[in-house]
Amino acid sequence: MKIKIVNKSKHALPAYETAFSAGMDLRASLDEPILLKPMERILVPTGLFIELPSGYEAQIRPRSGLAIKKGISLVNTPGTIDADYRGEIKIITINLSGEDFIIHDGERIAQMIISRHETAEWTEVEELNETSRGEGGFGHSGTK
Repeated sequence: MKIKIVNKSKHALPAYETAFSAGMDLRASLDEPILLKPMERILVPTGLFIELPSGYEAQIRPRSGLAIKKGISLVNTPGTIDADYRGEIKIITINLSGEDFIIHDGERIAQMIISRHETAEWTEVEELNETSRGEGGFGHSGTK
């Protein structure tokens, strides 16, 4: 699939790091480093602008290495970039650790997955079909 992209950063385009990667790493595009204090959140620019085809979204997700090693995550995960959005991709980043974290220009800060989606059309009814699960919700199946 080909996707139009404008790159106003100084960095290479997002790329898959391995042959079977689902996500492409996104890099911070900064004039100077950002100090992210514990429990602070910030919008990190990437310098990237994309044009997705109709029926697709870009999902923005945390990088697992930053999450486990540094406590860095994303506030709305996965974040969604709709096909009609033409603004800069920016990453809502949060520091969940107890230590300051410095984001440097070019640092891989998040990952992006391109995903197909359907447009739902509601059919209003009086009742739904029964299932064995029924209304069982959070934790209904136990932990073991």
